[in-house]
Amino acid sequence: EKMAEVDELSKPMFAGLSDVSISRDIPVEGEINVPVGTPSHDDEYSTLDEPVKDTILRDLKAVGKKFVHVMYPKKSSTLLRDWDLWGPLLLCVTLALMLQGGSVDSKEDGGPQFAEVFVIIWFGSVIITLNSKLLGGTISFFQSLCVLGYCIMPLTVAMVVCRLVLLGGSGMVSFIVRLIVVTASFSWSTFASTAFLADSQPSNRKALVVYPVFLFYFVIGWMILTFSPSA
Repeated sequence: EKMAEVDELSKPMFAGLSDVSISRDIPVEGEINVPVGTPSHDDEYSTLDEPVKDTILRDLKAVGKKFVHVMYPKKSSTLLRDWDLWGPLLLCVTLALMLQGGSVDSKEDGGPQFAEVFVIIWFGSVIITLNSKLLGGTISFFQSLCVLGYCIMPLTVAMVVCRLVLLGGSGMVSFIVRLIVVTASFSWSTFASTAFLADSQPSNRKALVVYPVFLFYFVIGWMILTFSPSA
């Protein structure tokens, strides 16, 4: 009896299923539909297949559009939706290069001044972004960096104007002209950045977000105003 039980247990559990067959006379009902969607624009067009020239021109146009949004700030999600760091990097390098050769850093060939601009812009932007996130901001880290970086454009333009004014001398009239230009550019940068970032902050904490932005652009504006070319 024990041997018989062992034989029964050693049989496969589904051994009887091999005898089951489906008759060919039984029709198989139902339909199998393969969904075929219309090809989208993303499927037809891939940036991997386009020439390098077209890619560069497309990126330059995108950067140019963001510059326009900074010069005419309004409630637009372009800077937040299509963020990039090419524009801020270009502005940072341009501003740092123009701040080289000042009388303050003439002995060191402008090295500390160049590094100082980079530290203030990038480290300052990171601190402001972290402050915004801790206060409950709804935008991402890189979106905030993009907005703060692009809004340096008015101050960069002010630096160009100040360099041109300094070519005519560094008297009182020159200082007054530079003061007006830097003040206007500082106000425009602060206004543009807050116009893009205000809606992403809680209504009762907007002042806590605007104050660091005010200090950020004030320091950059002060560097531009106090710049004087080396002899």
